[in-house]
Amino acid sequence: MHKAGFVNIVGNPNVGKSTLMNQLVGERISIATFKAQTTRHRIMGIVNTPDMQIVFSDTPGVLKPNYKLQESMLAFSESALQDADVLLYVTDVVENPEKNMDFLEKVQRMQTPILLLINKIDELAQKTPDSPTPQQALAAIVDKWHALLPNAEILPISAKNKFGTDLLLKRIQELLPESPAYFDKDQLTDKPARFFVSEIIREKILLYYDKEIPYSVEVVVERFKEDSHKIVIGAVICVERDSQKGIIIGHQGVALKKVSTEARKALEKFFDKHIFLEVFVKVDKDWRSSEKALNNFGYNPE
Repeated sequence: MHKAGFVNIVGNPNVGKSTLMNQLVGERISIATFKAQTTRHRIMGIVNTPDMQIVFSDTPGVLKPNYKLQESMLAFSESALQDADVLLYVTDVVENPEKNMDFLEKVQRMQTPILLLINKIDELAQKTPDSPTPQQALAAIVDKWHALLPNAEILPISAKNKFGTDLLLKRIQELLPESPAYFDKDQLTDKPARFFVSEIIREKILLYYDKEIPYSVEVVVERFKEDSHKIVIGAVICVERDSQKGIIIGHQGVALKKVSTEARKALEKFFDKHIFLEVFVKVDKDWRSSEKALNNFGYNPE
């Protein structure tokens, strides 16, 4: 008997979906930062054993779209409701359970097994002698979510500290349907190498720039040439405004050099090879609201 299925991870921004995905897959598939809206695509990470294949999908955080890019991000999240064999709905200990009720109502109507994961339980602490204990605070959160999603199994976890993730993985295995594998057993993800180059560069931009700059950026890999010892990469950082281009480059190119250096180090660790990385910056005016630009950048859920 062989089991296989799609286990899709959804939830609001910044609740730890990407951290959870990386823990479950055992590899760094999704970029994870402290900033919301880090994930823009639906990213698969595949776990294989001789008698099982779990195809995890990380998705963008659910939000009310303000421009076409966010519409595409929401479409990726909604598509994950359509083909899931098991749905992981991730929340945390501070989130308002009724946030983004439109999306939650779609989850309520699902017949698919739902595991509701209350993440970051390590952040529950008794502040004063009169405060609820962590156990009491968690029980109150569980009660609220049980009222909203009565058909869901609720599991408290800490993805960052790997608390509860082994139990979660065991429960997923129990819920998977019998099926042959969907992908080759040596495959880790559905994304090509170029995708991870652009994501790692974008991660460094999320970490080193403030305000709107990281959200106005897209990274395109124009050159990727690999041999047995090294990879030569040419990448372009696209921004929406000339002023943003200046900020990305920085005075005498210092800011861009820092991002490029940190990205190169991360890429060498990711690919386990020497990396030669060239990064340029160009303006693609209002690309986040351009249907054509979004198509070119791959923001079209199938």
